[in-house]
Amino acid sequence: MTTIKRNEGYRLPAEWEPQSGIQLTWPHAGTDWKPYLKEITDTFVELVREFARREQVLIVTPDVESTRSKITEQLGNDVLLNITFFECETNDTWARDHGAITMVSEHIEGNKIEKYRLLDFRFNGWGEKFDWEKDNAITRQLSTGGVLSGTLESHDDFVLEGGAIESDGHGTVMTTSTCLLAPHRNQPLDREDIELRLREWFNAERIVWLDHGQLIGDDTDGHIDTLVRMAPDNTLLYVGCDDESDPQFAELYAMEEELRALRTLQGNPYRLLRLPMPRAIYYDDDRLPATYANFVILNEAVIVPTYGQPDLDEEAMDLVGQAFPDREIVGIDAKVVVRQHGSLHCLTMQIK
Repeated sequence: MTTIKRNEGYRLPAEWEPQSGIQLTWPHAGTDWKPYLKEITDTFVELVREFARREQVLIVTPDVESTRSKITEQLGNDVLLNITFFECETNDTWARDHGAITMVSEHIEGNKIEKYRLLDFRFNGWGEKFDWEKDNAITRQLSTGGVLSGTLESHDDFVLEGGAIESDGHGTVMTTSTCLLAPHRNQPLDREDIELRLREWFNAERIVWLDHGQLIGDDTDGHIDTLVRMAPDNTLLYVGCDDESDPQFAELYAMEEELRALRTLQGNPYRLLRLPMPRAIYYDDDRLPATYANFVILNEAVIVPTYGQPDLDEEAMDLVGQAFPDREIVGIDAKVVVRQHGSLHCLTMQIK
């Protein structure tokens, strides 16, 4: 059996735990955003507006001056006090999947162990579907440049995107078999091999695998952050579907049954909050993977994607508010973002 070094003394925190900032990787004309670059840039500026009001924002961009100018044109110069820019080449904008995954120390202050450990896995364009080499190098450059705090732990021989995992901060890590066992990621490793690695690297008590649930148009092969999100007090927010004629219905119903049967480490059922499924959105005749599960958790707020469907947008925001009653719930239009088959959470990575 392969021996993998366990990250003893560290744990994978929940996203709702305190964070020092959040990373964005900026769109530019060399990305697939080119046909509607102004629209997606406006969406990014709106994200910066909400993020910078509450915490520090790290912006990775190949052109700092141009990016700074676009932000200050709309938000003014004061916002720059809460922004750090880092210039490097990029392929795309999906920081959730190429960003560092931060482990935090379980030890009390005063011990010699470092507070943070940065796990840098290989990003390969979700199974070599898209260009990825520049994005795969971003975290190394941020670490070498002294922008990120903590020791960088390279796992460039293992493909793992941040959107593929969810953590409750107490030893449970959730993922999907459709993603982690998908082609062009980690073959010939099987489920047992992958679980061993995840348990050791994340110092996890267990890995929960979901075997059902995938959205039409999803390039990630079923990232968990498009389907199910963990929240405080053993709460799970998940995407449901009521339309039996929807091709996604059977898979999402099967996923819902998996969640109903799931128990916490203490043997208790989870509190389940069922998010609505947005009415089908199409672009260039392709159905897009719109999902309300792809929300962003900040220290004082949760940013929820909206899709120009006021009744469902409001219902989703209300449910997210039930899971996070101590935070402001803010909706941001994600109709442009989803044209490239992702949403708001996919664009971001929290920095602990």
